Amino acid sequence: MNWSSCSQTDPGNQRRHNEDAILALQDYGLWAVADGMGGHRNGALASRLIIDTLGALELTGNIDQNQRRVRQALQQVNRRLTQDMTQVQDQPAGPVGSTVVILLASANRALCLWAGDSRCYLWRQQTLHQLTRDHSLLQQLIDRGAVTSTEAASHPGAHVLTRAVGAHDHLKLDSVTFMIQPGDTLLLCSDGLHRELSPAQLSSALEHQDSSGAAQLVSLALRGPARDNLSAVVVRIGAGAS
Repeated sequence: MNWSSCSQTDPGNQRRHNEDAILALQDYGLWAVADGMGGHRNGALASRLIIDTLGALELTGNIDQNQRRVRQALQQVNRRLTQDMTQVQDQPAGPVGSTVVILLASANRALCLWAGDSRCYLWRQQTLHQLTRDHSLLQQLIDRGAVTSTEAASHPGAHVLTRAVGAHDHLKLDSVTFMIQPGDTLLLCSDGLHRELSPAQLSSALEHQDSSGAAQLVSLALRGPARDNLSAVVVRIGAGAS
């Protein structure tokens, strides 16, 4: 397989600062979106630390080895955010954390890792699949049948996360491994984007996306309120050797 990718991030319509950070290392089969929490300085610090750490990794063609390196790197970042930062006087006070969603690809295999409510979608054969499951209070309520999907949109607990990098002493990551095939399109995005766009809007954009697909998604989201930062990384799978 080979792949092409594009990425875009934007503060949105109502925030002056961008606490999102994105990574697109197409040649290494590594893409990521991190959405910082805890106020501008704290959130931007956390998301940038994640992306810079991932970008500095030495990756091989073995997706299992790469997964171990990514997991180890994120545990180190989590340890720094939960412990080391509190001991450095010139660092911002208060909570420092970030969601993260990561895509690794090699040959015809792909793997997604995540913590929080940044998401990974797969567009395949005219169908949109959400590969990740939000780590949020809201998702737990939906799973228990306490609220419906319709009620969820306006629920006061919609933004309360149950997992994030820096939220707990030990970071728990979920993962999903799958086979990729020519014609697949994958989307990594922060919650600012997937809350602005419906599944139908995401599907339509991914179906017709070109080399500027990420920018198109962000532009579409900016037509609405766009109260939060917006980030999208789009990966298109083609045939041939990468």
